[in-house]
Amino acid sequence: MKLLATLLLSLSLQGTHLAPQLKAPQDKTVVKHAHKGCWYFAETGHAIYCYGPVMTVPQPDGNPQRVATFCQGDQTMVPLKD
Repeated sequence: MKLLATLLLSLSLQGTHLAPQLKAPQDKTVVKHAHKGCWYFAETGHAIYCYGPVMTVPQPDGNPQRVATFCQGDQTMVPLKD
């Protein structure tokens, strides 16, 4: 009985519990995004970095046009030079 009382008393004391280990603080303002993209040669003659897939879309005259999607500078589609 004394053993049970001692165990309960030791568990109720504040100093007997183990404190969790503290982690190093992390700076959450610096976030590195790993965008996987490629450089493409645009129809305008400039190189452009795009994150999305290359698609083939029809032009108004019916011919297909290759475009890169989700490009740098908030451009959704950029025509590519073949």
